[in-house]
Amino acid sequence: MANIDSRLINQVLVLTIDRQAQKNAINQQMYTELADQIQNADSDPKVKSIVLTGKGEMFTAGNDINDFLKLDDSEQSTALHFLDAISTNKTPLIAAVNGPAIGIGLTLLLHCDLVFCARAATFTAPFAKLGLVPEAASSLLLPIAVGKAMANDILLAGRKLNSEEALRCGLVSRVYEDDTLFENTLEVAMQITNMLPDAVMKTKRLVDVVWEEKIKNKMQEEFIDFSAQLQSSDFKQSMQMFLNKKS
Repeated sequence: MANIDSRLINQVLVLTIDRQAQKNAINQQMYTELADQIQNADSDPKVKSIVLTGKGEMFTAGNDINDFLKLDDSEQSTALHFLDAISTNKTPLIAAVNGPAIGIGLTLLLHCDLVFCARAATFTAPFAKLGLVPEAASSLLLPIAVGKAMANDILLAGRKLNSEEALRCGLVSRVYEDDTLFENTLEVAMQITNMLPDAVMKTKRLVDVVWEEKIKNKMQEEFIDFSAQLQSSDFKQSMQMFLNKKS
């Protein structure tokens, strides 16, 4: 699809979110494409690792609000399908965060095996500000990744982290200069492809299996609350204010 660029570089599947006019906001078709690409990689012997990045100055602005407001409950589950794909995939997944990561742009990182970012990257999850609740099992995984206090600062107070803050709190593991992020990420991905695949897969599995069932249950719990909040007066009011600012 036009908004998800897919290319194979030396057994590394590079998925690039390319919707720059909309700040790389993700709509339901893009969620489906990403989920399919990630799931198909598990059965493709030519793919040994995956890199997910954004085109231009943004990683992703998160959900496409206009698209999201048109969806019924069954269509909203396309995002859940994507989250299930990245939380259960067997192929090592590396995020190369090239710019601002907003909303699900932040929370999806919690399901990546490695997260690297550009110095210009920022991270924010303004769910409460929009009258929504966390998703992607972030209410479980973010406190584990960065500690309860920082997780509350991000999820409740809407704190925006810069790249150095994200590195210090453990949201990312490496920060690169903006113009070297992709090159360095690809180098690490290729290092992984050259390792013994059975050892790589088992190592990833051992790390992931501890949280697998808890993540699945938390995603379902959050999805129920998230769907309910979409119908709330708080959310409708915040969306009206948001759309008024854009017009």
